[in-house]
Amino acid sequence: MTGTSAEKVVAVIMVGGPKGNRFRPLSLHLPKPLFPLAGHPMIHHPITACKRIPNLAQIYLIGLFEEREFALYVSAISNELKVPVRYLREDKPHGSAGGLYNFKNLIMEDNPSEIILLNFDVCCSFPLPNMLEAHKQYGGMGTLLVIKVSAESANLFGELVADPITKELLHYTEKPETFVSDQINCGVYIFTPHVFTVIEDVIMRRKDKANVLSASTFEDVQSAKDQSLPPEFVRLDQDILTPLAGKKQLYTYETLDFWEQIKAPGMSLKCSSLYLSHLRFTSPQLLANGNGTAKATIVGDVYVHPSAKVHPTAKIGPNVSISANARVGAGVRLVNCIILDDVVIKENAIVVHSIVGWRSSIGKWSTVQAVGDYNAKLGITILGEAVTVDDEVVVTNSIVLPNETLSVSVQDEIIL
Repeated sequence: MTGTSAEKVVAVIMVGGPKGNRFRPLSLHLPKPLFPLAGHPMIHHPITACKRIPNLAQIYLIGLFEEREFALYVSAISNELKVPVRYLREDKPHGSAGGLYNFKNLIMEDNPSEIILLNFDVCCSFPLPNMLEAHKQYGGMGTLLVIKVSAESANLFGELVADPITKELLHYTEKPETFVSDQINCGVYIFTPHVFTVIEDVIMRRKDKANVLSASTFEDVQSAKDQSLPPEFVRLDQDILTPLAGKKQLYTYETLDFWEQIKAPGMSLKCSSLYLSHLRFTSPQLLANGNGTAKATIVGDVYVHPSAKVHPTAKIGPNVSISANARVGAGVRLVNCIILDDVVIKENAIVVHSIVGWRSSIGKWSTVQAVGDYNAKLGITILGEAVTVDDEVVVTNSIVLPNETLSVSVQDEIIL
């Protein structure tokens, strides 16, 4: 690493835990952060974005998953990027800020001047170098990545008000009941190490006021509301951002690029498409090409793993990702879909607006399709691991759990 120790930057990515069920059936096979988007694990995209930060010393992944679930990936990505990546397992939930504080000593080992904090389920272009430069110019404790969204969807996220000139964060509220602003928090932050002092203050204040509370200040009111929380459970939004807004400590950096939050499986398909489109500008050599002669016809942005076999008469794209050892037969048509490892798609099958799970098989002349509504429960079709779709079967707007065999057509169903 170049530069002095005072210039070093450490990145921390919060990866959550295994209890969430919104990503099922896909998370039954592997942790959600390792689910592939555009041919790479979900967490790979923020990790590789961190690599672009000057003087990056270390990347930490913090979560509640078993260490063994991340061991192979962490080893592989560390070797690939030539940057140490380490998984740190929490013993219990500590909240987004509490989880950071829980590993304070490790994070501060390299004496970083800045700490990048990311949520793994954010999909964006991660403009970290420019954001870091702006953060240093602001001179505050922290900088939030923000984006403008529609007024109708803003209350699903943390809404904020920033000074249009200085970019100082003036007001922050998490998922308000009434409209505050069309600017929202993207879940990407840069902090100075002073953030640990602020988190520690929250913890100590909770401990001190566990029995006697005065509601004379906003912080005291918050403490009174949060007595059900353990003192060390500290939320970044409610416990840090909201109280510090308007105190010349927090600033904003607006992205004009794409941004999404990956909560449900449908959104993973949209975000895979966004990352494929982004590859067109950042790493076009990773995208497939072909005109139907020696290789399959490729339309738009498509990723095909080097070990996958695609018949030259197939037509693939736009927005298709094909994973390792998949087999795509003659005359197959794939549009806006994710094909996972070891899938077999037989002759003349069609897959549209769908995710096909590991080791699944789609028969000849069958169709797996959906309307393509990323937010609807059955807006895309999902085949879990090792699902078999027999020949000449149509599967529409459905979710199929692992190890099922479909011998008749289904529509708008969840197959258990």
